[in-house]
Amino acid sequence: MAEINSKGIIKPVENLFSKLPPLPKSANEFIVSIAPWVALILGIIGIIGSLSAFGLSTVFSPLVLLGGGVTAATGLIVVSVIGLIASVLMVVAVPSLLKKKAIGWTFLFWSEMLGILSAIISLSLGSLIFPLIWLYVLFQIKPYYK
Repeated sequence: MAEINSKGIIKPVENLFSKLPPLPKSANEFIVSIAPWVALILGIIGIIGSLSAFGLSTVFSPLVLLGGGVTAATGLIVVSVIGLIASVLMVVAVPSLLKKKAIGWTFLFWSEMLGILSAIISLSLGSLIFPLIWLYVLFQIKPYYK
C-alpha cells in the first residue's frame, strides 16, 4: 500500500504562497498566540453548524429529490460532512498548537484544504476566498511550529 506523504502536497502549495509579501514579525507572533483559541472557537462553531446542516439536509433531501435536484441534495450532504471533518481537525489541532508543534499546523492546513474542497463542490467563489486567505496566514506562521 502506498504511503501518503503530506509534504508532497504542502510543499507545492507553500511555493505558491511564498511569492506573496510577508506579514510583519509582530503580526505573525500575535497570530501564533491566538491561533489555538481561534481554532477552538471556530472548530466548535463549525461542528455545531455542520451537524445542523447535515441534519437539515437529510430531512429536506427527499423533498429536493422530488423536485429533481439530485445533485443539490447530494451536494448538501457532502459539503456538510466535509465541514464536519474540517471542524474536527481544527479542534484536534488545539493541543498541538498550544505546544507549537508542527502537527497542529498540519491539521489546520488540512482543515483549510477541506474548506477549499467544500467551496469547489458547492461552486461558491465567496466560500473559496476565506480558506485561501487563511492558507496565506498559515504559511506565514509555519516557521513558528516545530
